[in-house]
Amino acid sequence: VWALSLPVVHAQPLSFAARAAAAETDDGKVPDVSTGAIPTVVPPLVNQPFPAKPTRKDERMSRAEVMFEEGRKLYQAGNVADARKLFDEALDLVLNSKADPVDRAHFDKRFEELVAKIHRLDVAGLGAGAAPGEENFDKAPIDDILSLTFPIDPKIKPMVRDEVAATVSQLPLEATDAVLSFINYFSGERGRGTIRAGLRRAGRYKPMISRILDEEGIPQEFIFLAQAESGFLPRAVSYMSAGGMWQFIRGRGAEYGLRQDAYVDERFDPELATRAAARHLRDLYHQFGDWYLAIAAYNCGPGNVDRAVEKTGYADVWELRSRGVLPLETSNYVPIILAMTIMSKNPKNYGLDDIIYEEPLQYDTVELNAMTSLALIADLTGQPVSGIKELNPALLKDVAPAGYRLHVPKGTLPSLMAGLELVPESKRLAWRVHRTEPGEDMASVARQFGTTPANLLAVNAGLKEDLHPGALVVVPGAPPPAPRAVSASRARPTKYARSKAPVRPAARSTARSATSRFVPAAAVKTTAKTTAKPPVRKAATTIAGNRSRRG
Repeated sequence: VWALSLPVVHAQPLSFAARAAAAETDDGKVPDVSTGAIPTVVPPLVNQPFPAKPTRKDERMSRAEVMFEEGRKLYQAGNVADARKLFDEALDLVLNSKADPVDRAHFDKRFEELVAKIHRLDVAGLGAGAAPGEENFDKAPIDDILSLTFPIDPKIKPMVRDEVAATVSQLPLEATDAVLSFINYFSGERGRGTIRAGLRRAGRYKPMISRILDEEGIPQEFIFLAQAESGFLPRAVSYMSAGGMWQFIRGRGAEYGLRQDAYVDERFDPELATRAAARHLRDLYHQFGDWYLAIAAYNCGPGNVDRAVEKTGYADVWELRSRGVLPLETSNYVPIILAMTIMSKNPKNYGLDDIIYEEPLQYDTVELNAMTSLALIADLTGQPVSGIKELNPALLKDVAPAGYRLHVPKGTLPSLMAGLELVPESKRLAWRVHRTEPGEDMASVARQFGTTPANLLAVNAGLKEDLHPGALVVVPGAPPPAPRAVSASRARPTKYARSKAPVRPAARSTARSATSRFVPAAAVKTTAKTTAKPPVRKAATTIAGNRSRRG
């Protein structure tokens, strides 16, 4: 309901003489009269800002937010079916409105927050039988559009082709109709929000990703594969249970050395997953000799691409796409990445030049020699547990196991190591350390942690009951229960994510003799000695011959 709020002004009644005098003045001041009370000056209405009247789209967004709160209560009460129905209706209410909001940026932010809240409830199972402390996962953004098609705006064709011709890129760029259709989508209302959010988050990880891609001999443009896969969300999980910034399924992650157990899933570690993804892409390039085919194989598995090439006799992703021999999601996967690359390299033309990138993450790393609670690590680094978990998205529980390479905020490593020396290795899962504030003593610290001064004195040799500010007090405690294994396969969105073709484990194979569009210098020096040539059509007999040489 739209209403105008004005300040309430209390005035005393005026006499007739005072009202007449006030009416005759030009400056609005009430003259001094001997009869009647003088009122408080009323601010003129013309000086009061009038808020813009909400449109139907704004009103629908407000109703959708109310519906979400109602659905959340149902979800927490265990009524999952009715809750999801309300969530669907809330999103449909907003999406089916064609009106424009008053403030587009504010509206988009509200809608993204609504979708994110619904997804967190759905994926994490809040209120629907999830165990206390169960970890949340983010939805993989690409799931929503992989199986969709979008129209082409003929007006952008000449501009995009000029951009492609003028853009410097290690990855070959093409402005096919499929690429143009996704540029059109990402230029629109919903798509622009997705690409802008991803680019903002990219600032956190770009220096690290760029370094690793260079070290592994992979074109720098493959950073946009991570944007397409996860929007740079380290804990993104797809409908098919692929996880992390680079969306590895379990088998492929294990193949590239990513640890997965009850405590750690390194698919969610941005740095380790980036290294694994770069090596996987390099292997796929050596197998297919073409970056586009390597991208397709990254999405649907090398076996599917091998069969498509063998069936048609073409080692060209556009030909395979036009013949419908690749999964639909894979057919759209390559153009999505190319569209994001072209737009990001020409930001001014797509309204992306005003993005404020998040600051790069900076941290120190230490390998733990004993299982340690994150609460203890937070105590010693002066950070909240949430801050430690943000730097360590691979941790599935609030503990870090022995052998885990822990990231802590830059500059806090010395205090962490000094504090850990105070706690026996066997006690680091349960004990805490408290840094005292002015006015605290052993009794107040004991009350804070639910123990006694005698217990504290027993494990803090050399400390007295009167503590000086900044003293480290070791606090003994009971160990928490052992964590249960957490599987990303539990994190399956309902209506809000579409199926993604998984990257299927397949036997490793040697490099094939296919020619390539581009070979990075680093890859030539370290792993291959081929010369880049234009792609050529390959007959089925040639493909079969190459396959037989691979065994």
